[in-house]
Amino acid sequence: MKFFLDCLLLLPLLLIFTLESLLKLFIPKKRKSVTGEIVLITGAGHGIGRLTAYKFAKLKCKLVLWDINKHGLEETAAECKRLGAKVHSSAVDCSNREEIYSSAKKVKAEIGDVSILVNNAGVVYTSDLFATQDPQIEKTFEVNVLAHFWTTKAFLPEMMKNNHGHIVTVASAAGHTGVPFLLAYCSSKFAAVGFHKALTEELAALERTGIKTTCLCPNFINTGFIKNPRTSLGPTLEPEEVVNKLIDGILTEQKMIFVPSSLSFFSVLEKTLPERFLAILRRKINIKFDAVIGYKIKKQ
Repeated sequence: MKFFLDCLLLLPLLLIFTLESLLKLFIPKKRKSVTGEIVLITGAGHGIGRLTAYKFAKLKCKLVLWDINKHGLEETAAECKRLGAKVHSSAVDCSNREEIYSSAKKVKAEIGDVSILVNNAGVVYTSDLFATQDPQIEKTFEVNVLAHFWTTKAFLPEMMKNNHGHIVTVASAAGHTGVPFLLAYCSSKFAAVGFHKALTEELAALERTGIKTTCLCPNFINTGFIKNPRTSLGPTLEPEEVVNKLIDGILTEQKMIFVPSSLSFFSVLEKTLPERFLAILRRKINIKFDAVIGYKIKKQ
C-alpha cells in the first residue's frame, strides 16, 4: 500500500516530464560531433552495415569494419577510403566468440580504443519451427545476440575508463512483437532489445553517463534477406532511409529508434489492448513473406 501511495506522489513529476517531452518534439535536437572517433561496425559488407560505414566515413571517423563476407567487406572498405576515411577491415565470423575476442585484441593493439560500437551483423531464416534446422537456430542466436555480448565485453572497458562511448544495437521491430515463421529471429531480436535496455540501465547504475546507447528497430528492409515481404503498414523500407534515421539517432543520442516511427505506437498498443482485439489488428496488418513450412496439416 505504501508503494502505491508513494507512486501517487510522483504524479506531478509525471505531468511535468510529459510536458517537457512534448516541448522537445518541437525543438531541434543538438547533434554531437563524432569526428576522429574510432567506429567498429559488424556486418559491414552489405546492407545497413555498409551504408552506415559510408555515413561515418563522411563524418570523418576512423573505421574498423568486420564481416564474414570478405568480398563485400572489401567493396565497403574501398568506398569508405574513396570518401576519405581511414579504414581497417577484417573478415570476422561473429558467430565465433574466440574469433571476436582475438580480432578485438588486434584492433586495440594496432588501431586504438573503439569509442562507437555498432553491433549490426545478423542472420535470418524464414521458416517455421519444424523447418528451421538446429544449427540455424544456434547460428541465429550466436550472431544476433551473443556476438553483442562478446564485442561489448571486448570494447566497453576502455569506454568505462574514459566515461565516453556509444554502443549501438541493431535489432528489429520483430524484437517487440511475434511474427509467424520468424520464430528464431524474433526470439533473438527480443533478446537484443533486452540486451540494449539492460545495458543502458547497468551503465546508469555504474554512473557511466558518458557512454550512450541506441537501439534500432526497423520494419522490413529491402536488403534481400527476407523474400517478398509485405504488410499493410506500408511499403518495404529502403536501406538508405533506415540508415539516415540510425545516424540521426546516434548523433542526437536517442535510446530507441523505430522505423517508421509509428511502430512505437503499435508496441504500446500491444501491451495495453485486449488479446482478442490484437488478433484482429494483426490480421489487418497482414504480414506476409516467402517462408519454408515444415509442419504439414493432415487432411481429414
